Amino acid sequence: MTAAVRDPGLQPERTRLAWRRTTLSCTVVALLAGKQALHDGVTPAGLVALSLSVLAWLGFLQVAHRRVRGMGTAQPRPLSPRGALTAAVCTVALAVFAAAMIF
Repeated sequence: MTAAVRDPGLQPERTRLAWRRTTLSCTVVALLAGKQALHDGVTPAGLVALSLSVLAWLGFLQVAHRRVRGMGTAQPRPLSPRGALTAAVCTVALAVFAAAMIF
């Protein structure tokens, strides 16, 4: 008996597009956070929140870029636990920083 060769079909393309959409959403959130932080003038707390938001966005961007690039191979590897954790932490961090800027 021979093992069946896996035909990924369009799954890698859909996954790549999903990562791109998520990256775009994350970018919009980071830009809106920057606008909110600078809306009422520059304050030290606003600059810290903005800086942390940019760092979280850059972390997510790095994970997403690696994943999109990896999906272009003939046999894409699964997302590593470290990459998944980094993406989740960056997403939660952006939400927390956005909430902190509102209050």
